[in-house]
Amino acid sequence: MRAQRNNIFSGIDLTLVLLYLFLIVFGWMNIYAASYSDQHFEVFDFATKYGKQMMWIGLSFVLIILILFIDAKLYERFASLVYIGSLLSLAGLFAFGKRINGATSWYDLGATSLQPSEFAKFATVLALAKLLSDKQYDLKLVKNQIKAFIIIFLPAILITLQPDPGSALVYTAFFFVLYREGLPIYYIAIGAFAITLFILTLAFGFNLILMSTYGVFTLFILYILFYRNISLKFHWLKISAIYALCGLFIFSVDYVYNHIFEQRHRDRFNILLGKNTDTRGVGYNTNQSVLTIKSGGFSGKGFLEGDRTQGNFVPEQQTDYIFSTIGEEWGFLGTSFLVIVFTLFVLRIIQLAERQKTTFSRVYGYGIAAVFFFHYLINIGMVIGLFPTIGIPLPFFSYGGSGLWGFTILLFIFIKLDASKSYEL
Repeated sequence: MRAQRNNIFSGIDLTLVLLYLFLIVFGWMNIYAASYSDQHFEVFDFATKYGKQMMWIGLSFVLIILILFIDAKLYERFASLVYIGSLLSLAGLFAFGKRINGATSWYDLGATSLQPSEFAKFATVLALAKLLSDKQYDLKLVKNQIKAFIIIFLPAILITLQPDPGSALVYTAFFFVLYREGLPIYYIAIGAFAITLFILTLAFGFNLILMSTYGVFTLFILYILFYRNISLKFHWLKISAIYALCGLFIFSVDYVYNHIFEQRHRDRFNILLGKNTDTRGVGYNTNQSVLTIKSGGFSGKGFLEGDRTQGNFVPEQQTDYIFSTIGEEWGFLGTSFLVIVFTLFVLRIIQLAERQKTTFSRVYGYGIAAVFFFHYLINIGMVIGLFPTIGIPLPFFSYGGSGLWGFTILLFIFIKLDASKSYEL
């Protein structure tokens, strides 16, 4: 039996909505600060970046109304079609896409551009939630694991080929969703080991890491054989497979780095790993970003008082490096408060996800929590120099309509799903 709805806003979680409103308003304020000038200072000047962002925010509210108006069951029913549509939009870039900053990631629509990778995230979460909501689906079975991996990696591969490896990395966050739904923990362990090998190979080279890895495995096997008295008679095939896979992975890292990564990607990793010091070339943005944040001190210089922001020391500061504006004008207090708000935002999503009455809604909730957490963690780490510059925007803060709309759709589909459970009796 179903309770009667009063309107499309009934049952929505006000905490999430208020956090969303705070983030987009505070985000717009910092875009305004980063693109403000004496020639352009009117709030409703749509020729400016902050003017365009305001227009996209306004259109976001139209999207929200449409999302809340649609019956929640339709999101599950048409999840597969939405996912297929997102794959086609990504594949279409190779024929009709516009190349910007070395990547063919955009459709040129004349007055604006559209980045389909921002919308592929919610499509992938929907498809993954649809797959895992099958009552007969058991993630402990290898065949089911492969199906989930295919859903995750298909859009990631298409995005990598643009090439936009930074945006593709977001899809690794979905492994934590799979772990919540029963994926064995050793997949996470293997992933952590692979990341470690990846970084070590870039830092110390193919030959040294290959020899070191084989040496460590050999010592471990000898320890088991002679000191633990454990027979490996029936495990030689598995041991050989581990040796082969490790060697292939280390070789693939070396190959990808030297033959697939563009020079700008190699330069960024070299700077991060301390191989090169380049504060005027590829490392200029990060270096200026760190200096800008430091200049804000404890309490910041005040709104529109950031001299480094107004002096355009950080190029394209209103996009991926918007966090440096917050650091300069709002200081340590402002950046800390923003991190706390984002953390509460993600925790609230997880809290609501655990309360869902259907597997589809729960998986979708965990999926968007993983996406938001990955974005704000990597973006902030990138801006303060802990991670290489890989083009990960800060949700609701970085300038751009595609990103804002993509994150808005992600969130409000979940808010709709959560609100709908209130009507189930």
